[in-house]
Amino acid sequence: MHPPQTIAATARRPAHTRLLWILTGLVLTLLAGRTFLPAVGVPLLLLAQVLFTLLHGARRYGRPAVTVFVVVTLVVSNALENLSILTGFPFGVYHYTMDPQVFLVPVFIGPAYVATGYLAWNVATVLVGEVRRGSGPLTVVGTPVVASFAMVAWDLAMDPTLATVRRLWIWENGGGFFGVPFVNFLGWSLTAYLFLQLFALYLRRRGPEREPAATATRVQALVLYAATALPFFLTYLIGERTTVTDAAGHTWRTADIYETSALTALYGMVFIALLAALTLARQVTNGADSRPAPRSSDGRRPR
Repeated sequence: MHPPQTIAATARRPAHTRLLWILTGLVLTLLAGRTFLPAVGVPLLLLAQVLFTLLHGARRYGRPAVTVFVVVTLVVSNALENLSILTGFPFGVYHYTMDPQVFLVPVFIGPAYVATGYLAWNVATVLVGEVRRGSGPLTVVGTPVVASFAMVAWDLAMDPTLATVRRLWIWENGGGFFGVPFVNFLGWSLTAYLFLQLFALYLRRRGPEREPAATATRVQALVLYAATALPFFLTYLIGERTTVTDAAGHTWRTADIYETSALTALYGMVFIALLAALTLARQVTNGADSRPAPRSSDGRRPR
């Protein structure tokens, strides 16, 4: 007989899965609405994304592990953002124009790192491998590296619009990528890699010894990672056509910025999500093919 706690846990799984699918649908709706109602959509979107991270992470890794992920991400991202604002390292010279702030960084920046960083991590676990207690160095290092690229693919599409067009932050010396400097993306790579690597090291030493995540759980994260590119396509279609001038005095056409953002999202984020989806489908198929063939009515396996 199964122990009572096992039966209770099994009974909770369908409800937990349904709740995560509801959150997935809510995030998809808010991603689309963010383009039309940014003042309302962004706070609700971040709330829904962080809630998804907490619930999904607790399901995959347990509450202690997802708590470590959130804390490490918030601390590392805020520390390096503040360091860069003060010194120019690692992102370059910039400042934010939004309030309220944690030191010199707006409060919504940390949750954005948490939400998108977690989705990027899930993509990398499909492409490279699950990090578990006792995992080898190739997986422990390779998964954060690939996840950091998936994370920066988002910023590559996002930064020119939010900085140069909407001026939520100002690059004081401008930059060649529509007013954004090259070093910004190197800084993102370093920051994302650091907090993801710390999380991987935690999982290797203290993470739960769990079975691989269910296929539905993985699909939810892949869907949301791919859907994060949706606002870039919508903005390309309906965004205002005008010109903007960055802090260095260079003038850019917003139509060119929106088109480039949509292209980088398509061949960056969407490509990464497609590659992960195909990898997951192959894993599921191979897993099904590796199961023992059913016996025939006479007790023999079919040849």
